[in-house]
Amino acid sequence: MKSKIIVTGGCGYIGSHTAVELIENNYEVVILDDLSNSTKETLDRIEKITGTRPTFVNIDLKDAKKTERVISEHKDAKAVINFAAHKAVGESVQKPIMYYKNNLYSLINILSSIVNNNIKGFIFSSSATVYGTPETLPITEKSETQRPFSPYGNTKKIAEEILDDVIKSTENFSAISLRYFNPIGAHDSGLIGELPSGIPNNLMPYITQTAVGIREKLMVYGNDYPTKDGTPIRDYIHVVDLAKAHVLAVERIIKEQQEKPYETFNLGTGNGFSVLDVINSFERVTNSKLNYEITERRPGDVPKLYAATDLAERELGWKATKSLDEMIKSSWDWEQKLRSKE
Repeated sequence: MKSKIIVTGGCGYIGSHTAVELIENNYEVVILDDLSNSTKETLDRIEKITGTRPTFVNIDLKDAKKTERVISEHKDAKAVINFAAHKAVGESVQKPIMYYKNNLYSLINILSSIVNNNIKGFIFSSSATVYGTPETLPITEKSETQRPFSPYGNTKKIAEEILDDVIKSTENFSAISLRYFNPIGAHDSGLIGELPSGIPNNLMPYITQTAVGIREKLMVYGNDYPTKDGTPIRDYIHVVDLAKAHVLAVERIIKEQQEKPYETFNLGTGNGFSVLDVINSFERVTNSKLNYEITERRPGDVPKLYAATDLAERELGWKATKSLDEMIKSSWDWEQKLRSKE
């Protein structure tokens, strides 16, 4: 009998890729999503890739009663993977209350419901932003977390603290927080990828939308950072590599392999690339010129973030596999395939 996994935000970018990996590893997937930044068509795409359509519930997880009811209907689940969150740094600076409400109310309702229904495992979609501006690089899991610059990042830090408290007060309940660096890329099928609603907040979809003519130009926010070319450095990781880590985290919880009830792992490549590195890679891979302009710094950005990934490699048996060029090519293939249907 297949183990059931609940995936909140499962129609979104990382959630949909993780749903595919779970199904392909013989898990039964139940997706909970309010479709606020995704589309129901993603279910068709997941089915086309895997041959299996996940169970789907359209639900606002900020509604405590509805969340409790739906979780109780699936209390035979072995674990919940929580992707349900708004995620744009810049938008969170402009709309902090919206971010705190959405990202924390939903988390609290989910945790309350799964504890009430005796579901044993929880995987949290966290972020490298919990490290704030790190004093040393690469960032390890022992690096001190600090107040992030953006409300988005702070929701992740507060969420981890809530989760830690719940774990300490609850018997037979364990969790893993996966701290992502910068996910990019798309599934090899070209059927699922990053599809932001409205103007993209992340670098890669803005690049690809500029290249296909949807956006007039890419704005590069700042070239006066203390980096090799003045633009911010990030650790970019392919979304399928990221999705595979979630499957390994689920297996670690189900097989009771954790060293302690609450664990955290960095998910990155261990390599830092600047914004100009990404632009240059895109131009090389696509043999085209990108229209971009350097402008003022954006609130909430830090100069450098890249991961030490030794712990995930040792404990989860996970390692990123894709090069920057491969990641960018898959993003471009997805964008082109997407627009060819319009």
